[in-house]
Amino acid sequence: MLDFHSRATPCARSGRPSRCSRLSRWVRCLLLAGLAPALHAADVTAILRDALAAEARFDSRGALALFRQADALRPDDPAILQKISKQYSDVTADMTNPAEKQQLLTQALAYAQRAVARAPRNPLNILSLGICYGKLSAFADTRTKLEYSRFVKRYADEALALDPDYAYAHHVLGRWNYEVASLGFGTRFLVRVIYGGLPDASTAEAVRQLRRATELAPEISSHRVELGFALLADGQRDAARQAFEQALAMPRREKYDEEAWARARAALAKLK
Repeated sequence: MLDFHSRATPCARSGRPSRCSRLSRWVRCLLLAGLAPALHAADVTAILRDALAAEARFDSRGALALFRQADALRPDDPAILQKISKQYSDVTADMTNPAEKQQLLTQALAYAQRAVARAPRNPLNILSLGICYGKLSAFADTRTKLEYSRFVKRYADEALALDPDYAYAHHVLGRWNYEVASLGFGTRFLVRVIYGGLPDASTAEAVRQLRRATELAPEISSHRVELGFALLADGQRDAARQAFEQALAMPRREKYDEEAWARARAALAKLK
């Protein structure tokens, strides 16, 4: 009887790898190379699932770390870049140090710019630019604030041109209108004389834009909070009170809801 376990080729007996063993290793390498893309895609999918879950429970730091892992495995994906931008921005809600906030928002802007470079006609990416500039304006000098304000309107307009039913673009444009329209006459005059002015804005347009945001996404309480401030700027105190009260009765759905509700409660206290 032949002993299959003791049979060996001359190469094997001499200590040199046989052609069969070398071929076997090549086959294994080829098989692993073929499986690598599938394993890689599965890893990214699992990481993104965990990242979205962290984002949904308002764990911005955890979501940021996971989205960055996904970026390392799938570099320059515009959707992942936009999500990283959003997490950098959202993390600032948990911080009090202005310098650290500014640094994180600068990072958010850089990732938003990369997302737009990769997907220049995606309204979500474009609006992210406007939001970053709007938040960074809090740390800027007067001239830069005005430049950033123009960027906010520009990118909100561009996002709406690509998607007229984009609720957050209406939200941003509505808030921009009531904030600019609420500038005092002296401030507007100086802005026009010294810095060339800003695009036209009105409280009526702010109300229109924010009403549209609430129609498109009625479950988002921050749209109603900003509508309340637009109505207040437009002199509609009773309607503003109603909008604030509606917002405060809604469940939390977003990272910034607590901040928006705090502003709504302060406004209601002044209306009583």
